[in-house]
Amino acid sequence: MIDLRSDTVTKPSEEMLEVMINAPVGDDVFNEDPTINELQNYASKLFGMEDCLFCSSGTQTNQIAINVHVQPGSEVICHKESHIYKYEGGGIAKNSGASVRLLDGNRGRLTLDEIEKWINPKMDVHFPLTQLISLEDTANRGGGSIYDFNEIIKIRDFCLKNNLPLHLDGARLFNSLVETRIDYKNYAVNFDSMSICLSKGLGAPVGSLLLGSKEFIDKARRVRKVFGGGMRQAGIIAAGGLFALKNNIERLKEDHQKAKIIELELNHCAWVESVVPVETNIVVAILKDHNKRDEFIEKLKNKNCLIMAFGPGMLRMVTHLDISFEDIEVFCSNLKSLN
Repeated sequence: MIDLRSDTVTKPSEEMLEVMINAPVGDDVFNEDPTINELQNYASKLFGMEDCLFCSSGTQTNQIAINVHVQPGSEVICHKESHIYKYEGGGIAKNSGASVRLLDGNRGRLTLDEIEKWINPKMDVHFPLTQLISLEDTANRGGGSIYDFNEIIKIRDFCLKNNLPLHLDGARLFNSLVETRIDYKNYAVNFDSMSICLSKGLGAPVGSLLLGSKEFIDKARRVRKVFGGGMRQAGIIAAGGLFALKNNIERLKEDHQKAKIIELELNHCAWVESVVPVETNIVVAILKDHNKRDEFIEKLKNKNCLIMAFGPGMLRMVTHLDISFEDIEVFCSNLKSLN
């Protein structure tokens, strides 16, 4: 089966499993798991951030960050297609009691011009207080689009002047950074908090990281406990994440190459209206006949190829480390057969 539904479907390699099996462990709620501590220290140094917290998922790291940054009744500014709003179960409202200001943006990305006109006036009691701006890089709903780093710097400068925290949902941040070659520390200095997934393109079975200042992570650790996210001998899974950070970042370029091959083939398919320009490992095709979306998914499934719906008349394919170039060749041949 060629599974292109998501880069979350990856299985740990034999080398990763070996490291996980032999990982030294302790009680992480007591900060005594040596493998988790090593992972957190490694990630902190990688990005030049003061501290780091290992959590079970990207949804958890995002929701913890939001909870630390905002107060009930306040407002979070984000893109209308952002993961924190669209795919985290209404967590901003449920967990933090905050409202959301949704902006149109471009392929999941925001500009300073869009953001600054939606900062609510502090002295007008009719409006919630704007307390957080959140960006997503790469943007999932934007087809794995990469943020313009100069725009991030502009947004950061604005946030500093207005005393607003800036959060990054960096679930696929490394997919962005291997393309832009921006120094990790130069990138991270723009954010008050960063959420990074280990279980997508990096190939770890479980886990995400939340990075920030020492004060921020101290608060985040408490919120994680309140959310039921405290873990005990979790070094077994943290070891997979540490292996992923040390070994699987640069190979993400291969996934991008494979995605470009799929993009090229789709552009030759008579049943495809357009393909969202591929920048990283996500390919989104828009069908000429929107009503045939599920039909195409089923036809490919019958050919042992799994893809997923991504909205009305839209298909998504995501490349990852368990998909070889040979798999891509077979998949493209199957796409061609649907013409």
